Amino acid sequence: QVQLVERGGGLVQAGGSLRLSCAASGLTFSSYNMGWFRQAPGKEREFVAAITWSGGSAYYADSVKGRFAISRDDAENTTYLQMNSLKPEDTAVYYCAALRKTYAKITNYYTQGSHYNYWGQGTQVTVSS
Repeated sequence: QVQLVERGGGLVQAGGSLRLSCAASGLTFSSYNMGWFRQAPGKEREFVAAITWSGGSAYYADSVKGRFAISRDDAENTTYLQMNSLKPEDTAVYYCAALRKTYAKITNYYTQGSHYNYWGQGTQVTVSS
């Protein structure tokens, strides 16, 4: 059974930092690209960041570029999202997702949530002020 478990969410003041983690089990971690999405109340789910299966490339939404950093540790089957300079508009439930490795050229491959194979349960991030 595939599981993605997010941790690290919480309440933080504007300008502060949080580090989210996503521990994967039940899959071959190195065969999956990993992504982070978020959904704020009353809004659509949106892409935040993704990292390729090899860790060689990363992709970010314009709204988080320069503030967030995605990484992966294959020895621990874990993906991380370091969030700095947090803003109230970053408040959302953050979801980890796994996307099966492929060499196909697909438009918006990493940024479309519908492409992903597995999802975590989400973790709440609340930024005050």
